[in-house]
Amino acid sequence: MVLFLGPWSVGKSSMINYLLGLDNTPYQLYTGAEPTTSEFTVIMHGPKLKTIEGIVMAADSARSFSPLEKFGQNFLEKLIGIEVPHKLLERVTFVDTPGIIENRKQQERGYPFNDVCQWFIDRADLIFVVFDPTKLDVGLELEMLFRQLKGRESQIRIILNKADSLATQELMRVYGALFWSLAPLINVTEPPRVYVSSFWPHDYHPETHRDLFLKEEISLLEDLNQVIENRMENKIAFIRQHAIRVRIHALLVDRYLQTYKDKMTFFSDGELVFRDIVEDPDRFFIFKSILAKTNVSKFDLPNREAYKDFFGINPITSFKLLSQQCSYMGGCFLEKIEKAITRELPDLLGSIGLGKKPNVLSCDVTGCGETPKNRYRKP
Repeated sequence: MVLFLGPWSVGKSSMINYLLGLDNTPYQLYTGAEPTTSEFTVIMHGPKLKTIEGIVMAADSARSFSPLEKFGQNFLEKLIGIEVPHKLLERVTFVDTPGIIENRKQQERGYPFNDVCQWFIDRADLIFVVFDPTKLDVGLELEMLFRQLKGRESQIRIILNKADSLATQELMRVYGALFWSLAPLINVTEPPRVYVSSFWPHDYHPETHRDLFLKEEISLLEDLNQVIENRMENKIAFIRQHAIRVRIHALLVDRYLQTYKDKMTFFSDGELVFRDIVEDPDRFFIFKSILAKTNVSKFDLPNREAYKDFFGINPITSFKLLSQQCSYMGGCFLEKIEKAITRELPDLLGSIGLGKKPNVLSCDVTGCGETPKNRYRKP
């Protein structure tokens, strides 16, 4: 899944039309200078051109969109699917999203926009955040969106679209302004890859950096292809990363529970005892004891403050110690997840790597001796 996010009218829909060759067809995504895309549009492979309503997509158990029903009927009316018989869509699904409009209140959309975005973000293999030279300002909705993208920086690609509308000096200024706007939102040492070009079928504007834009376009296509090729490896690595977080969380909750049981006496007020533990976990060595475990990095430990909210929703008495969650036939939960982290998932990753064969271009691709052509190249 490739997800397109960004402000309104920056060229997200035009970019999808261009990549799939949908321009001047009945199923091209509607584009314009005003905010045009008000729906979440899922473009996927199918035997023929076909439009599918959101309520049908959510009701069809054969598709993976049934969980979207939890966002309500108002959202399903804003969800649409388009099946296209395109070779690229056999391996990737594109998702076009409504443009971010900073002066619109969330409730005016009629559904939880940020929650829906989070659902797609959690399932996306690649996330294109698209800007154009006229929309570089960062408001509350865009800031919230980048908070949701935290931890997925490796999947983000920034697109500065419509770059051929600027002269060289203006383009340099806009490029710098884009990084200035995004710097507070992307708190990582290495910034995401930024592609600068104009992604639509029209020829580049004269007296602009045609060669640069074309190279950027080809680089983006190669990047997209690489993500598709490595999808399985990335998915396994992400599952392992998630398993490490689950293990640490389980160890922390177990430590909180063990400390609570140790401090409780017959005359103790359980609520007051646990409040002391949650308010100052360092006094009871909650987090330091976890670091003594093998394969736990201090950089993977969650925020202490988060556990105040967590235990506010989930009472400590509702949990069992990990040592009590073992059975003769099933084994222990913690041992199972540690086995998956240290052995099973790395072995699975290694077996996929060994099973890969180098790509051999066939005559269908190269024409047997002819120079391969870039089918996306502008005339």
